[in-house]
Amino acid sequence: MHRTLDLKVMYFGTPVVLVSTRNPDGTANLAPMSSAWWLNDHCVLGLGDSARTAANLHREQECVLNLVPSGMVDVVDRLALTTGSPELSPRKAAMGYEFVPDKFARAGVTEQASDLVRAPRVAECPVQLECALVQESVLGSPGSGAAVFQVRVLRSHVAEGLIIPGTHYVDPVGWDPLIMKFCEFFGEGSAVRPSRLAEAWEMPHAGVLTR
Repeated sequence: MHRTLDLKVMYFGTPVVLVSTRNPDGTANLAPMSSAWWLNDHCVLGLGDSARTAANLHREQECVLNLVPSGMVDVVDRLALTTGSPELSPRKAAMGYEFVPDKFARAGVTEQASDLVRAPRVAECPVQLECALVQESVLGSPGSGAAVFQVRVLRSHVAEGLIIPGTHYVDPVGWDPLIMKFCEFFGEGSAVRPSRLAEAWEMPHAGVLTR
């Protein structure tokens, strides 16, 4: 039997990505997001249109998508409820967001120079994708607060241990991506830790899930 629901959240399960971009002053910004999907050498990103990452992508026309394994969940959660924008919207302020100018330092990760774009890579991430912006548009009706960015992967960097020997393929057994489902973190099919984001969104299971 099925029930008809007015679903408030539709995060059924997507990989967590740390998006690195350049700020107007040339410093690096780093933001976690979990609305991304790939087809061939293109990726579609869903972002809030008022986010610093969205503004940086629009201006710089490039980014790096750093894919996160489940073992880096603490790194991602340290960036939860942070923003690279000095001015906080009333909504973000009410949710507990804070301005953090150096996101790499807050996350405890290292900037690594990219080959083809100016935004840095996250050295600790085993998969790093340098990308160029292809197209951007509003998601839904004007004023929805969400934007879609289509990027093309210019260069892929993959940790040696994740490559199937003698091929150009990632080992799907060795790659254990951090997944966000309904604002909670999962890896290897199990919950890995409670999420600060779930608490901010007042999800009914916030703080309950443990590994």
